[in-house]
Amino acid sequence: MPELPEVETTRRGIAPHLEGRKVAAVTVRQPKLRWPVPDHLAQTLSGQQIRRVARRAKYLLIECETGTLIIHLGMSGSLRLIDGALPAAKHDHVDIQLDNGCALRLTDPRRFGSVLWQSEEDEEHPLLQQLGPEPFDTIFNGERLYQMSRGKRQAVKLFIMDNRTVVGVGNIYANEALFQAGIDPRRAAGRISQARYHLLAEKIQQVLRRAIEQGGTTLKDFVGGDGKPGYFQQQLHVYGRGGEECDQCGSMLQQVVLGQRATVFCPECQR
Repeated sequence: MPELPEVETTRRGIAPHLEGRKVAAVTVRQPKLRWPVPDHLAQTLSGQQIRRVARRAKYLLIECETGTLIIHLGMSGSLRLIDGALPAAKHDHVDIQLDNGCALRLTDPRRFGSVLWQSEEDEEHPLLQQLGPEPFDTIFNGERLYQMSRGKRQAVKLFIMDNRTVVGVGNIYANEALFQAGIDPRRAAGRISQARYHLLAEKIQQVLRRAIEQGGTTLKDFVGGDGKPGYFQQQLHVYGRGGEECDQCGSMLQQVVLGQRATVFCPECQR
């Protein structure tokens, strides 16, 4: 599933080509995504100027004159800038044609992504209302993690993956940040010290920044807005490496399941 670095990579790739342009037309070939594409989308969006391309958590926000297009890439979705005349393939579900002949194309084989519309007059979309801070916001820090974790028995990995705690720390990056902070992902969130949470917050930010710099992580489906894969998978220390040697101490990495997600850690380096 595309996580925050992959979505941010996509945003940075498409924003310079969309901002300031007008939408010439919208083609919806498959409206049955995770939630139905609004019937009025083509009529509403056509003719509008795109003011800004932003991101909130894993949602891309294409801000226009009368509202915002909200796009989620789901498990296998990608957005690419293409020549508007390029024929659509089987899984190319939505095209946003621009006034310069290019198009933004959503490809989503599993159809778990979404394309929604929020009018300027509406309150904040329900999907965005309960989200915690961005990992690079000033309010996200070790103190916040420490205070929010008091009394919690859930595993610390599940705690930092909760979007109410902080957005964008998906499975790959939770594994990596906990390894670099030396924290066992199975430990109860409420039993971790304030000092260790300060370190963990720093490692979360470092891991996500590096992943963004490398264009995200390509494990199977992800490509950025330019169609290129991400390269952060070459720097993964633990994710996907269960049973292999720890590249820090040489011990065998262990794999367990937490919250139905594969979790890999070093029993020696993480306590």
